[in-house]
Amino acid sequence: MKIATYNINGVNGHLPVLLRWLEESHPDIVCLQELKAPQEKFPEQAIRDAGYAAIWHGQKSWNGVAILSRVGEPVEVRRALPGDAEDVHSRYIEAAVQGIVVGCLYLPNGNPAPGPKFDYKLKWLERLTAHAAELVKADAPVALVGDYNVIPTDLDVYKPERWLDDALFRPEVREAFTTILAQGWTDAVRALHPDEVIYTFWDYFRNAYGRNAGLRIDHFLLNPALKKSLRSCGVDKHVRGWEKTSDHAPVWIELKHQAASR
Repeated sequence: MKIATYNINGVNGHLPVLLRWLEESHPDIVCLQELKAPQEKFPEQAIRDAGYAAIWHGQKSWNGVAILSRVGEPVEVRRALPGDAEDVHSRYIEAAVQGIVVGCLYLPNGNPAPGPKFDYKLKWLERLTAHAAELVKADAPVALVGDYNVIPTDLDVYKPERWLDDALFRPEVREAFTTILAQGWTDAVRALHPDEVIYTFWDYFRNAYGRNAGLRIDHFLLNPALKKSLRSCGVDKHVRGWEKTSDHAPVWIELKHQAASR
């Protein structure tokens, strides 16, 4: 089974890129972030025509998350991160697909830091930490997947010294990510490639993609029940080089987990 995550940065504006990549890569399950579309404007028919069922949580102009599956309908578990009933941002959706619980998340950017946006990010991380502490203990395989807006280590950024005060790299954020990992989660990409320079995001500015001036901020966290199935992973970096594409590239893992149907 192949699971992918892709911050599409506008699902309608970048729909041709998404459909092209789906046809090329054939992931079984896909987590999308930054739909930037209200609930009723999600391109459900185009996604279904590509062979995927979908659930999504949209929001006008901002945020938005979705889970796509070509191995059966995703069964929605929740569409908000627990812990704050007043938080209406569409940043989390969770579903069961083929026996795997998949949490698709779009963690707040948090810039400028310090400030209210950074405070919101830290509170969101606290809520994620609490929810992850419950999920990690599940007997079922669980994956927390998406754009974390967290650069975990110096290896995950092209020039660490330039990012010291950025909300993606501040010590509080990296410590929160480390705290979640310490619950028993596995950073899938780093587990398989502990010392390799791997990026998943390149800014649109200053020829970042051409210079490979990137960041690794799109992550797969696997609970112990799923970690044992991990076989391989990768970044479809070339997709970032397509015309009118997202500033992220799709990231994927392959699991030794048999899907019931195709």
